[in-house]
Amino acid sequence: MGILSGDQKEQPMHYGEVFSAWTFLAGANGMIAGYQTFINHAGDVDLDKLLRNCIDQLRTEVESLEKLLMEHGVALPPAPPERPSAQVESIPAGARFTDPEIAAALSRDLMQGLMACSQAIGQCTREDIAQMYGQFHTQKARIAASTLRLNKDKGWLLVPPLHHGTPEPALT
Repeated sequence: MGILSGDQKEQPMHYGEVFSAWTFLAGANGMIAGYQTFINHAGDVDLDKLLRNCIDQLRTEVESLEKLLMEHGVALPPAPPERPSAQVESIPAGARFTDPEIAAALSRDLMQGLMACSQAIGQCTREDIAQMYGQFHTQKARIAASTLRLNKDKGWLLVPPLHHGTPEPALT
């Protein structure tokens, strides 16, 4: 039998796995609060729905990570309180996040989440934990694709200068 073989759930987590899970959990808790705030600011119905989907996915991740850490006796990071609901009309226009700003922040967070999942997968020695992050990654990629489509459909996508290239001169 090889190193770290047998029942994965009976193997200890190494420090990298603990750190990744703890920081991922802290970030997910913060994003839930942030997205609840964004919902208060969002005027677009499709963006509101996408934010709610993100919160649902983050809550699934939080539940999995809390269970994993508690099973290994790791103290959980503090989580911000739930944000109250507000009507977008009650927030002054100059103090309100715009829908394109919210969508850009969501795109950024999803990209960072995908990278965090990939990094965690790469450092795992326990296959069950790597698979958990793989599931998170798949869901984030699905939501990221929906976010890209929304940004394109609404005209919110900030496109860098397009490079059309120039043909290479023929070699003589």
